[in-house]
Amino acid sequence: MTPRCPWCEGHDDYVAYHDGEWGRAETDDHRLFDKLCLEVFQCGLSWLTVLRKRERLRSVFSDFDPHALVGFTAREIESALRDPGIIRHRGKIDAVVGNAQALLDMWARDETLADLVWSVAPAAIGAPRDLGEVPASTPESQRLAQQLRSRGFRFLGPTTVYAFMQAMGVVNDHLEPCHVRSVCEAERQAVLSARVR
Repeated sequence: MTPRCPWCEGHDDYVAYHDGEWGRAETDDHRLFDKLCLEVFQCGLSWLTVLRKRERLRSVFSDFDPHALVGFTAREIESALRDPGIIRHRGKIDAVVGNAQALLDMWARDETLADLVWSVAPAAIGAPRDLGEVPASTPESQRLAQQLRSRGFRFLGPTTVYAFMQAMGVVNDHLEPCHVRSVCEAERQAVLSARVR
């Protein structure tokens, strides 16, 4: 049996997400923003719920393209609130639209989301042996949440931001025996090395 992090067991879609996506180092602003939007929708819910609704969320919210999102009208937002295929929460929807503007404002200042996100990445982290060793938030996620808020991002506290950091490979919380841990760590270290040059 392939050793995996136990949180993904029991659901084929969770296993596929764990093996192919979770913890893979990402540096593309559009992909980072997509995940940040999904994390906003996940807040307070199971990630499995979001995982099963993400294609519909992407469809309704223009693939989380910030240029399209900032143009969302009140009518489009009301239509989204009636769509049973998504997570219908006005605060989260408003935050995603507002966060698109915050990202465009960053780009206008020649800032990238990738540079901001990876600026808090720890150089070295130990491998957790069990889920009890995995934190809910860290000083780095608190700092990143604060930096995002200072740029106008909403609905992103330190716990949500830490989940985002885990998913995007900024930290590596695959457990020590997990079969993808070493691959994810190699990708993470490659990004960190490229940033030093």
